[in-house]
Amino acid sequence: MPKIKTYEEINQKLKQGKAVVLTAEDVAQMAQSASPAEIAEKVDVVTTATFGAMCSSGAIINFGHTSPPIRMEKIRLNGVPCYEGLAAVDSYIGATACDPENPAYGGAHVIQDLLEGKDVVLEAWGKGTDCYPRKHVRTRINIDSINEFTLFNPRNAYQNYNVAVNTTKKMIHTYMGTLLPNLRNATYSTSGELSPLLNDPDLRTIGLGTRIFLGGTQGFVVWNGTQFHTTRPKNEYGVPVTNAATIAVIGNLKEMSPEYLQAVYYEKYGVSMFIGIGIPIPILDEDMARRVSINNRQIETSVLDYGTVGMPKLEQVNYEQLQSGFIKVKGKKVRTAPVSSLAKARKIAGELKEWLEKGQFELSKPVQLFPQNTSLNSLKETEVEHD
Repeated sequence: MPKIKTYEEINQKLKQGKAVVLTAEDVAQMAQSASPAEIAEKVDVVTTATFGAMCSSGAIINFGHTSPPIRMEKIRLNGVPCYEGLAAVDSYIGATACDPENPAYGGAHVIQDLLEGKDVVLEAWGKGTDCYPRKHVRTRINIDSINEFTLFNPRNAYQNYNVAVNTTKKMIHTYMGTLLPNLRNATYSTSGELSPLLNDPDLRTIGLGTRIFLGGTQGFVVWNGTQFHTTRPKNEYGVPVTNAATIAVIGNLKEMSPEYLQAVYYEKYGVSMFIGIGIPIPILDEDMARRVSINNRQIETSVLDYGTVGMPKLEQVNYEQLQSGFIKVKGKKVRTAPVSSLAKARKIAGELKEWLEKGQFELSKPVQLFPQNTSLNSLKETEVEHD
């Protein structure tokens, strides 16, 4: 009967320094000569990682009270608008928020500036109340002067993502970068066989409470991410061939590193933020060993025409082809380029591996698994009567 491991057993081995930990790339290589049963017997944990632009990210900040106090009803950080509808001095700054007068600088840059120890100008206004009489404040803040500084990202670590091309005669600017006309380039994201949710496609070990590498420190998965979609088409290896599941994550920004959180501006699109995420996958049984053995040839994704309304699918390609530098689309050889960093993903997977091997990181069993058979609604436009 195949052996089944528990989280407790694996954590005990980690504490004793006896656990075998491999990166997802290492185990994919191992799978060329070892069966899933052999891998399940020999390997305890597989580390996965990704480092790419994740627009649905941001930070919760508590500024502390002034004297006399103010109920902040309009807030700007270095000119970037922050959400003010939480409490008197709480705010959420979204990574993609920006000052219309300076669209190349946004919330992601504010977060990075604070993380790097820089001063940021806080300006806030309120109407003035009996208990919060002040109406305006303008001052400087930094990572040491603020209270809580929490990264909370509603949608990160997409389980696969589309390849973007442009068949039209006009250059277009997108969140997948600049797409040249007439199929002259193709851009893609995710780290292929290192990508976290591709190594556990049925989300058996990733759920509420999963401990992860987030921005250079330990963080947690707190919910399924927005646009969570588990009924996308899958290939013969059980891999979704387009963007599918996502995760919502949280962590203490005061413990993070700017190496793994970096602001970016896409020309004529806007601001985003590169987020570094690593997730350890416990090898509980033979099925999990088979899942983490997935390689770039077996992971396929869809090539979409971003220049045409509806973004029709043109081809289906694998990550070995994408990482080779060229794919074929409609019979034409097209140069590829990633919009995520495989080198950084490898570094994250390696760093997480070291934490596990040194007993500095333990696995956490999800307190609740994610829903299955979910789909997405589109926004339907209906007539609205005007007063």
